[in-house]
Amino acid sequence: MRKYVRSHSGSLYFFTHVTHERAPFLTTPLARQALRNAFQKTRVAWPFDVVAIVLLPDHLHCIWQLPSRDADYSKRWHLIKARFSRAWLASGGEEGTRNKSRMLRHERGVWQRRYYEHTCRDLADLKRCVDYVHVNPLKHGLVKSVQDWPWSSFHRYVRLGEYSSDWGNADHWQRDEWSDVE
Repeated sequence: MRKYVRSHSGSLYFFTHVTHERAPFLTTPLARQALRNAFQKTRVAWPFDVVAIVLLPDHLHCIWQLPSRDADYSKRWHLIKARFSRAWLASGGEEGTRNKSRMLRHERGVWQRRYYEHTCRDLADLKRCVDYVHVNPLKHGLVKSVQDWPWSSFHRYVRLGEYSSDWGNADHWQRDEWSDVE
């Protein structure tokens, strides 16, 4: 098995996590609460800052900053996904099909196994990734304006003056501009 070297301690990371079989449940009240709790519990022992986040029905994007001298985002995601899955299933949430491989590894049918990770190289790259996180509901045709999507850190960025409330609408959005992020 390939060993991945993570030498960017204290760095900023962009992530995409997808539900198993792209099941559209992440924006339900039950899933949102389970995810919020999983993030909070994990951050107690394994701190990180959420720079930006968007929750869509079948996937999420977020950007984290890890503490200095710590690059173990994999452990954090493992804990979050495990905690979420236990809470989700215990509260009546459904899971997808579990094949023989998933059963042998004791994996539930809640999340895809793998996820996308990108280390933000500089401030321009970070800005591009934050914009991508926030424009994602528009990219997927869920809204005509980014401000209409409730499960996004976009609203916090508007309050902080980083965006105007009318940033990111269907009239000004260019699909090709975001194709290289994911």
